[in-house]
Amino acid sequence: MTAEQIIIAVSALGGVIGGMGMGGGTLLIPLLTLCAGLEQHLAQAINLMAFIPMSLIALAIHKKNGYVCFKHAAPVSAVALVGAIGGSFAARYAGGYQLKACFGAFLIALGIVQAFKIIKAAVDKKKAAAVARAKNAEISEVSVER
Repeated sequence: MTAEQIIIAVSALGGVIGGMGMGGGTLLIPLLTLCAGLEQHLAQAINLMAFIPMSLIALAIHKKNGYVCFKHAAPVSAVALVGAIGGSFAARYAGGYQLKACFGAFLIALGIVQAFKIIKAAVDKKKAAAVARAKNAEISEVSVER
């Protein structure tokens, strides 16, 4: 595969993930740097440019489907905007290695949080099933006693 083909394939996959609202850049940036060999700053800039049309279309579709609540999104957006300004200035002065390290640490932390959520959900499901079995056993015992 050529670098251009890799970039197209990675972009399409990032678009699908981003359209779902899951952060296509989480996938797009590492793939652009690892598979296409782009520098970190360039990969992040491409991701930001891709994000604009992708997010507008995804937002319109999510709004149509009833998943958007501007009342809750406005304060989050305002705080995120302040963070974006700070992050943009920080990225300007950071080297590619520091950006990769920060992004990698973010992905690792995100993976750990998601793993714990999945494990907790599985444990909660098992506990709920055990409680349901215990209640069913109690009901069966009462029925037998009568």
